[in-house]
Amino acid sequence: MKEQLIKHLQGGEAFTPIDQILEEITFEKLGERPYGLPYSFYELFYHIVFAQQDIFEYISNNNYKAPKWPDGYWPKEQAPNNEQAWEDLKNKFFKDREELIKLIQQSETDLNQTIKNSDKHSLFRELLLIVEHNAYHTGQLLIILRLLNLH
Repeated sequence: MKEQLIKHLQGGEAFTPIDQILEEITFEKLGERPYGLPYSFYELFYHIVFAQQDIFEYISNNNYKAPKWPDGYWPKEQAPNNEQAWEDLKNKFFKDREELIKLIQQSETDLNQTIKNSDKHSLFRELLLIVEHNAYHTGQLLIILRLLNLH
């Protein structure tokens, strides 16, 4: 079960993996909001990264404090300030995902255990929440790529 969960966390089981989608966007197009959409590729990816990190904090940090919804989960800017900021954001996503995978792989990790910050939410539930959330928004990233004529 752990290996299957890891595969789904990495994405691409039934859709284009986020790794590939990130290779298709150009820095110049990151901040463009396609007609009728309320966010850019950058804003949406930032949201994915932030939510993944937030759930990881919820799982692991005894002093967890939820950000204000929805403002705390979205960037204030439409595009990254520079290419280094964009690279840092992508690296953060993959580093955090790797930390989640390491947690799953630990022999002492019980997926059914209740997490520190809840008396009813299991680790498995929170990991599935990350998988679902990332998959949902990964599809939106692909649509944005298509609307920007990049896919």
